[in-house]
Amino acid sequence: MLLVGQWQRKSVWLIGGLFVLSGLCALLVALGAEHYLHLVPCELCLWERRPWRVLIALGILTLVLSPRYARWPVLMGIMCLLVSFGLSVMHVGVEQGWWPSPAAECHVGAVHAQNFDAWMKQLPVRPTKPCDQPDYLFGFPLSMTTLSGIYALTVLVTALVGAAHLFRDVRRG
Repeated sequence: MLLVGQWQRKSVWLIGGLFVLSGLCALLVALGAEHYLHLVPCELCLWERRPWRVLIALGILTLVLSPRYARWPVLMGIMCLLVSFGLSVMHVGVEQGWWPSPAAECHVGAVHAQNFDAWMKQLPVRPTKPCDQPDYLFGFPLSMTTLSGIYALTVLVTALVGAAHLFRDVRRG
């Protein structure tokens, strides 16, 4: 019984740590690309960051709960990873021209005004970028959105393996 409890705790720490570290890594790469490489994110790029923020919070919650109750934040974290992967697939489809963007902010329109002051007032506060223009890093043939989807899928598969071990151990214990 004690051995199973130790394995349960280890599984919880591994999954919680995976959630926190993978979420931080995803957000730091996105912010680094934005601030250091001066890439302007489109609205869908900003949407893709939200599940990672929630995943960090769920990872912290997973770390503080007992294995019996940590199953619920683990399941919600898996859902966050599914949402992140789904958003990446949707964004890749927009980049490839398979379907239009669902975000109105992605459709950048021309700004018309009578004078310079009126033109400046009509400009958005934050620079906008059309969502169908992919960003490529260092000439790599995959867009950042595609890389984000691959990353989300990798973390999802790893979390599913860890969750299977956790649920098996909790049933045994």
